[in-house]
Amino acid sequence: MIILIGGEKGGTGKTTLATTLAALRALAGRDVLLIDTDIQGSASDWAQQRGDSGARRVACVQKFGKGLQAEVLDLAGRYQDIVIDAGGRDSVELRAALVVAGRAYIPVQPSQFDLWTLDRMDGLVGAAQGFNPGLEARMVLCRASTHPSVGDRRDATALMADFPHLALSPAAIHDRAAYRKAAREGLCVEELRPKDAKAAEETLALYQEAFRE
Repeated sequence: MIILIGGEKGGTGKTTLATTLAALRALAGRDVLLIDTDIQGSASDWAQQRGDSGARRVACVQKFGKGLQAEVLDLAGRYQDIVIDAGGRDSVELRAALVVAGRAYIPVQPSQFDLWTLDRMDGLVGAAQGFNPGLEARMVLCRASTHPSVGDRRDATALMADFPHLALSPAAIHDRAAYRKAAREGLCVEELRPKDAKAAEETLALYQEAFRE
């Protein structure tokens, strides 16, 4: 399975989701590769930190440019699963990844500035589906409020009707300190149990959805 985590807006939690999914897949005993296409290299830094921590290794490589599509397809023959972390912009790498991915997740924070980018992402996904008709694309709400009275998910659900090529993931990632702690240590929140069980449960829900048969 090739999973893409990407979008046009930076700072939405893409690397957190990509590293989390890759770590959970490795913990499940799968041979997974994390591909970092962001020049900032945050996913690569996380993988290096993870290797130093002694946690189960996650292989990570950086790939850029127009050849990404062919390289991903080649690597897919060597690994059981691939998770791609695409940078927060409309890039050659993002467009190439959309053409080869089986599923794409677009992290969006519950703010109008983030939600405005969905119109452009819907267009990119629609264009990619012309070449990759099996592509499934979902928006996943990230850094949502943990306060029950805040209607982040309700507002996102109402908005999705405007985007024919995108669906709303049933999983949601809330604004929790556990994610920052895990990232610093090269871990995923699942590895912080039992203390950070709420964060672990919501990432496990996303993992089960992304890698469903």
